[in-house]
Amino acid sequence: MPTFPREFQTVILPYARLFSRRVYTHVQLLLLGAILAPGKRTVTAVLRIVGLGRQPAWHKYHRVLSRVKWSARAASRLLLGQLVSTFLPAGPLVFGLDETLERRWGPRIAARGIYRDAVRSSESHLVKCSGLRWLSVCLLTPLPWAARVWALPVLTLLAPSAGWAKGQGRRHKKVTDWARQAVLQLARWLPARPLICLGDSGYAVLALLAATRAHTTWLTRLRLDAALYEPAPKRVPGQRGRPRVKSTRLPGLAQVAAAATTSWQALTLPADARGQARQVELATGTALWYSAGTAVPIRWVLVRPAGVAHATPQAFLSTDLALEAAAIVTTYAQRWALEVTFAQVRAHLGVETQRQWTDLAIARTTPVLLGLFSLVTLLANRLHARGLLRAQACAWYQKQAPTCSDALAAVRRYLGAETLFDSSPNDTVLLKIPRHQLHIWQEALAWAA
Repeated sequence: MPTFPREFQTVILPYARLFSRRVYTHVQLLLLGAILAPGKRTVTAVLRIVGLGRQPAWHKYHRVLSRVKWSARAASRLLLGQLVSTFLPAGPLVFGLDETLERRWGPRIAARGIYRDAVRSSESHLVKCSGLRWLSVCLLTPLPWAARVWALPVLTLLAPSAGWAKGQGRRHKKVTDWARQAVLQLARWLPARPLICLGDSGYAVLALLAATRAHTTWLTRLRLDAALYEPAPKRVPGQRGRPRVKSTRLPGLAQVAAAATTSWQALTLPADARGQARQVELATGTALWYSAGTAVPIRWVLVRPAGVAHATPQAFLSTDLALEAAAIVTTYAQRWALEVTFAQVRAHLGVETQRQWTDLAIARTTPVLLGLFSLVTLLANRLHARGLLRAQACAWYQKQAPTCSDALAAVRRYLGAETLFDSSPNDTVLLKIPRHQLHIWQEALAWAA
């Protein structure tokens, strides 16, 4: 029965404490098969790729997801600890929060709803889709062997639809409510590390910022018509009545951008994936963002293309007033790595191809597949230390640095060479492949589509 090689066991073994000894054996096989399987990530596809297609007790592998007691949250904490100690042992930690839609249909999937499909929609065309909405928290970190920042999922939460909450007799929790819980969970797991959280305009909610700004620094987009005020004046000794929350209202950000007296500073943004650097201009200030009795002090930043004075600017905020405008913009630009990760897990790790329909299996499978992206990154980092990680080289396409597909390919090659079918000495010219393993890979290639 195939297992992980010794080189990878130090990464995998910490998760053994979450399971009994018998269940952990099944977990290793499922994890190994999820890495090796092409196409769909169903339990049956995983069993076939590890040579257990004729296993009569196949149902016990399904039960790992649908019945066995183990904590996905505890697994997330272990994964986060591994990533932090490997890539970011010191300094502030930057996390990106965003939702992704898993397109699913079927009356048995109780938590599904109808949501806007952000991938297929545009400003002029709205596409709605049936599926499950997930809130994913990703650690944003540069890798020693990659040319860009990677978003590594560490915690993924199911945000069910309002219809599901009504059917369960529960109060519907918005995405921002789940985000608040996720940020507070990160703060409990990492009490000694400064946290920075990035979110799009959906997370620019005063209730969320006010509830979590003591634990993290938020960087989000900001509406141009946000109600900004001067801070409340200091209370005079002997003054009667309730303390003031705000002072006079400030001009709107759209007015600030159009004013001739606004001071702009030039900034060159880091090169994007195509190697192109952008020239922009920044304007910044501090204010009190107030609405409906809730006030949060912020630093706002206006960004517009360099040399285009009439362009509509984009606005950003930081709950850390001491953070410089250039640092806010360059840090927020890392959020694009989340979209890359969501695309990669769909293309290479089979998200949206799983077919579980029980509530517990659904709540576990997608977070595990997203976490598998981070786990493969840890395994690939070990191969990089041994010089076994390289970018795919073709005559028509030369990569400068390894990508997700290269990392997954390197891990698969190492697993195949060490555990599956290589039984030949290292110095031989012809490699021997057992007939059983040859049949498995022939079937995998033939049925990959």
